[in-house]
Amino acid sequence: MKIFIFAILLSVSAFSCAQESPKVKHVSKIKPAADLKNVKVVNTEDPVCQMKTADFLKDTADYKGKKYGFCSDHCKAEFKKNPEKYAQNAK
Repeated sequence: MKIFIFAILLSVSAFSCAQESPKVKHVSKIKPAADLKNVKVVNTEDPVCQMKTADFLKDTADYKGKKYGFCSDHCKAEFKKNPEKYAQNAK
């Protein structure tokens, strides 16, 4: 009987670990792009991925009194990890 219960617990445990993790839809908490159309930034390209910010400005960050534009929250987060590095290369 103990072996039977152990086998069931082991099966349940293995089954739950084998399931795929749920798919998470990325939902951004930033302002819609329409709100950022007239925002003036010092760069024309995202300093992290070099995507043109004029067409894809999704987020901004202030660093040393200047506003930098980014194509995504991911690039903004990367910028914040080492802003000095990316600010030097901003175009």
